[in-house]
Amino acid sequence: MTWTQGVTRYQWLVLFVAWLGWVFDAMDATIYAIVLHPALHDLLQAGASGGTVTSEQIGWYGGIVFSIFLIGWAIGGICFGMAADYFGRTKTLIATILIYAIFTGFAALAQEWWHLAIYRFLTALGIGGEWAAGAAIVAETWPEDKRARAAGILQSAWAAGFFLAATFNLLLKDYGWRTLFLVGVLPAFVALLVRWWVKEPERWVQAHDRARGAASVGLKHLAELFQPSLRRGTLVGSTLAFVAVFGLWGATNWAPTLVRAMPDLQGQDAATLATDVSYAIMALNAGALFGYLGFGPLAERFGRRPVFALMCLGSLIMLPLIYSVPRSYAEVLLLLPILGFFNNGIFSGFPIYLPELYPTRLRATGAGFCFNAGRVLASAAPFVTGWLVTTLGSFNKAAGTIALIYILGLLVLPFAPETKGKPLPE
Repeated sequence: MTWTQGVTRYQWLVLFVAWLGWVFDAMDATIYAIVLHPALHDLLQAGASGGTVTSEQIGWYGGIVFSIFLIGWAIGGICFGMAADYFGRTKTLIATILIYAIFTGFAALAQEWWHLAIYRFLTALGIGGEWAAGAAIVAETWPEDKRARAAGILQSAWAAGFFLAATFNLLLKDYGWRTLFLVGVLPAFVALLVRWWVKEPERWVQAHDRARGAASVGLKHLAELFQPSLRRGTLVGSTLAFVAVFGLWGATNWAPTLVRAMPDLQGQDAATLATDVSYAIMALNAGALFGYLGFGPLAERFGRRPVFALMCLGSLIMLPLIYSVPRSYAEVLLLLPILGFFNNGIFSGFPIYLPELYPTRLRATGAGFCFNAGRVLASAAPFVTGWLVTTLGSFNKAAGTIALIYILGLLVLPFAPETKGKPLPE
C-alpha cells in the first residue's frame, strides 16, 4: 500500500492549487536575485548620469532592497495570516496572489533604485501572506497521517519556482531585466483557479462558526500566541524561521553574484553570463528539490527536531565551503546542489511543523507570525552581507561569516516541542 492510498481527488486538487500559487510565489521572489546585478547597474548608472557603478555599490544598494523586501514579506505574512484566520483561507489566497503578481510587473517600470525597492516591498506583502494561507489550507484539508508528506510536496513548489525563474531568464536573456519582471504578472491567473476550485476547509468553517462574534483581528489576536500553552512553540518556531531566512537571504541568494565573480567567466557577454547564472540557479534548486521532498518522510520517521538539526548542521558546513573553495564555474555547479539540499530544504519543515503548533482558529496567524516575525530581524541579513562585503572585501568572506547563524538554530532545537505523530490541535 502506497502512502497516497485514501487521498481524495479534492485533496489533491487543493494541494495542486496551493502548490501552483507557491511556484509563482517563488518565481517572483527569485526574479530579483537573478537580475539584481544588471538591474541595479542600469538604475544606479542612470542616477549617476552615466558614471561608473562598482560592485560594492551594487552590493550595498542590493542589500538595502533585499532588506526592504524581507520587511514587506514579514508584514504581509503576519497581517494576512490573521486575515486568513478571520476572513478565510481561499479569500486570502486570492488577494495575496493578485498583490504579488501585479507589483512584480510594476517593477519593470522602475527608473530609480528606490522605485525598485518600493515595488519589491509591495510584492513581498503578497508573497508573505500567500505562504501563511497556503500552509494552513493544505494542513487542514489533508489526512492527519499524510500531512507531513503533503507539506513537503507543497514546499517543493519553491524549487519549481526557482527553476521557472531561471528558465524564463534563459528564454528572455536577450530582452533585458525589465521583461523578466513583466513575466511575474502571470500568477494572477492562479487566483482564478482558487476562486473556481477551492472551498474553505471544514475545520476552519467550524472553528469560525464557533468563534462568530468573538473573533477579532489585531494585537489581541497575536497576544494569544504567547499564552502559556503556546508560548514555547511560538518562540522556538520564530527563532528557527529567523535562522533559516537569515542564512538564505544573507548568503545563499547571493549565489548569482558568486557565479558572476568566477575567474573563468570574466569577459563574457551579458547573454552568456545570464545563461551561466541560470544553470547555477537550476543546480542549486535540483538539490533543494530533494531537500524539500525528503524533509517530510524523514520527519515522519525520526521526528521534526532531528531533521531541523540535520539541515542546520549541513548549512553551517556548506555555506563557508561553497563561497571559499571553488575556483571555477564547474566546481560551483558541483557544490550548489548539496548546499540547496540543506539550506533550502530546511524550509520544508515550516509548513509541516508550524501549523501543528496551533489550534484551528489561530493556525494561520501562528504559522504566519512564526515564519515572518523572525523575518523582520532577518531582513537585516542582506544589509549585513552588503556591509560585510565592504568591510571584508569579498562576497566569499561575507557569506562564510553569515553561516554562523545556524549555530543558533542548533542551540534552540532542544527546546522545540516535538509534534511527530500528534493530530492537529482543534
